[in-house]
Amino acid sequence: MDLFLKLEAHELTTEQELRQKLRKIAALFEGAPTPGERDAAAAAIDRIRAVLSAAERTEETIEMNFRLPDRWNRRLFTALCRRYGLKPYRYPRQRYSTVVLRAPASFINGTLWPEFLQIKTALDEYLHEATERIIREEVFGNSEEAEEQDGSPSNAAATLDSSLHDLG
Repeated sequence: MDLFLKLEAHELTTEQELRQKLRKIAALFEGAPTPGERDAAAAAIDRIRAVLSAAERTEETIEMNFRLPDRWNRRLFTALCRRYGLKPYRYPRQRYSTVVLRAPASFINGTLWPEFLQIKTALDEYLHEATERIIREEVFGNSEEAEEQDGSPSNAAATLDSSLHDLG
């Protein structure tokens, strides 16, 4: 039981560290110069919305397609867009991996996309570490990739795709 509480406390600390890192990334893009101002996230987001609004008045908005095949990256990206008052969409018959956005290119290239990439990297690192730890502790201690064998695969080798749900 003590081990469970210890693991739970470790996971909580790691999640808290991730949240703190995400706040720091947001503060970097929101331009908050002091720690007190970083805590005022609503005011910072309003500043970015004002910059976006000014860019929309002085610069032509473009329609840009983003290909985000990973659903979690897609959800992160759409949430980030909505945070700034943008409305991501998709046209009929477009793949779910496509997100379309109308915004000034300077805002997409200077704020939105760099912030998305930094948050994505932080989340990927957190999920990778958590997944590795859970596999190592709950499944088997060695979770390294399969080793490479000399020779070539046999023609009779069956292939199973992890996206298949029904094996029978």
